[in-house]
Amino acid sequence: MLLRIAAFFAALTFSAGLAAQGYPNKPVKIITGYPPGGSADFLTRLLAEEMTKNLGVAVVAENRPGAGATIASEAVAKSPADGYTLFNATHHSINKALYKKLGYDPDKDFVAITRVATGPLVILVKNDLPIKSLRELIAFAKANPGKLFNANSGNGSSPHLAGVDFMSVAGVNFTTVQFKGGGPAAQSIIAGDTDVMFATPPTVMGFIRAGRMRALAISAKNGSPSIPGIPGAAEAGLAGYDHTFSFGLYAPTGTPPAILKQLHAAAVKGLARPEVKEKIAFQGMDATPSASPEAFEAELKTEAPMWERVVRESGARVE
Repeated sequence: MLLRIAAFFAALTFSAGLAAQGYPNKPVKIITGYPPGGSADFLTRLLAEEMTKNLGVAVVAENRPGAGATIASEAVAKSPADGYTLFNATHHSINKALYKKLGYDPDKDFVAITRVATGPLVILVKNDLPIKSLRELIAFAKANPGKLFNANSGNGSSPHLAGVDFMSVAGVNFTTVQFKGGGPAAQSIIAGDTDVMFATPPTVMGFIRAGRMRALAISAKNGSPSIPGIPGAAEAGLAGYDHTFSFGLYAPTGTPPAILKQLHAAAVKGLARPEVKEKIAFQGMDATPSASPEAFEAELKTEAPMWERVVRESGARVE
């Protein structure tokens, strides 16, 4: 019996090795849980372009927005663990803490490949709002609780958590309006339908440079070289507020380690190119590739309690 079990696992290992040797021999797909126009979309398409060069097969980006990226998460979790379906996402502990029920297991269904990029969010207002600074925003919101409409890019998203954290630290209250991603939320600001937005930089930097919305500060404590001319939260008048976000590349659990190493190498090689770093910096973020899949996995485990605490303290919950 023991010999049969040993032979079975040996066969599995041999099959996985053969699969890795022939990998990749067809297009690879990177799914993101958000619509076009936001940071997830920008990074996914850039990563797909670079990995296409490095893997020798087409790597395509696919948007599956909805339900705070849980639709995309479930789709990837249930995909074959063969290296052909990947996921660009924020930390999985966010949705674990936010949603009462999920159709997948955030702790068990994904394996880490590499972190992709990290950055602060931009705090901005619509152009015709008579607010020119973060201090003025806080003062107005305190004097008019609930009267400012916050364009939110979805429950559990980085902008959502940054906004909730801001309200807690600043002692203010916005009326939150949910949109299916950062792109639609930004359009609502431009149209004047909403007043305030916490946005990932790629979503809004072009609009800010074109003068179509007004940036007040970034969500990090200090200013960032990648977002020149916009002060950090502490400098702008809100001490104790420091909020950043990051995206990482994942695969379904069970993907052979040899394939994970190939994917890591292809992604990191692309993220290390000066032109790619510049593109990411132009969008207000920094390329932050991990040293190895194992290193990224260790970082994620270290960060998990922090993200679960942020969601819990925010009071956000989706039934």
